[in-house]
Amino acid sequence: MFDTKIAIVLRNNLASWQKLNVTAFLMSGIAGQNPAIIGEAYRDRAGNTYNAMSIQPIIVLSADEATISAIHRRVLEREILSSLFIEEMFATGHDAANRAVFAEYAPEDAKVVGVALRAGKKTVDKVTKGATMHA
Repeated sequence: MFDTKIAIVLRNNLASWQKLNVTAFLMSGIAGQNPAIIGEAYRDRAGNTYNAMSIQPIIVLSADEATISAIHRRVLEREILSSLFIEEMFATGHDAANRAVFAEYAPEDAKVVGVALRAGKKTVDKVTKGATMHA
């Protein structure tokens, strides 16, 4: 049905609240970069309106530190625009602080806790190799 795939990969040693927080932030980046994936508003039988959501399924995967670092490297090598969340962002409280701390790290020393990408299905499968379905 879709020729692209959306994948979010989370580092497997995060607390539950961190996993949820990172997933929400990463997906907002994918939606912001790809507005066409957002469908129409939802309406219930009573006529209440709710936010539109992604028309495309999203897969959430899990990986250890070495695997998520490899995935990050593969994303960069293939020049895939992605969303990235690093460990230090947990200590910030707003967007400007997130971007400031993010800018302090390079790919080789970033402590990646989550990455999200949208690309062709085969490309996403190759890039996320080693990650497993999130449990």
